[in-house]
Amino acid sequence: MAVNKSLYLVCFDIVEDKCRYRVVKILLKYGARVQKSVFECILNDKQYLDMKCEIEAKINFSQDSVRYYQICKRCSTLIQISGLGTFSQDEELIIV
Repeated sequence: MAVNKSLYLVCFDIVEDKCRYRVVKILLKYGARVQKSVFECILNDKQYLDMKCEIEAKINFSQDSVRYYQICKRCSTLIQISGLGTFSQDEELIIV
């Protein structure tokens, strides 16, 4: 039985280089870097919460920003890319 997963677009604006590097390292465990500060992550609920918790333990809430966008199944079919890049996909993906 396939585990329900969702596509998340994670974008960040982190002031300090050291903190930014740590957040990138976390995001690389969970998804694919599609731009310098943008990742596509295909995650189940637990993975999403784990990732978010790890990131929140590293950032400075008074100066950094991390945004998490859950992309619905219908919307994911409408993703378009101009220039370089491909869409992150998972054969077992069931976007809810």
